[in-house]
Amino acid sequence: MRTTTALAVAIGLAALTACKPNPQQNEASNIEANAENVAENITANAENVAENIQANASNEAAAVKNEAENKAAAVKNSAENKAAAVKHSAGSATSNKY
Repeated sequence: MRTTTALAVAIGLAALTACKPNPQQNEASNIEANAENVAENITANAENVAENIQANASNEAAAVKNEAENKAAAVKNSAENKAAAVKHSAGSATSNKY
């Protein structure tokens, strides 16, 4: 009976010792946890940068579009003004004939 009890105690102590993390295991766990945190931070930063790039590109595209629309409107207004001037001068020329 004593041998069985001693053997059971020895097996229990061996199991507890095996479960208790040693300094190397703790260090390895810390390294893994730090690596995961760094990876998550890198991913979050990359996502933020991508969102900022998209927002800036969208703003620049809107600015280019607005500039093009303004130039197109200026060309159209200029053409309308020239056409009106031509019509006006043609009307004046015909009214001066009589």
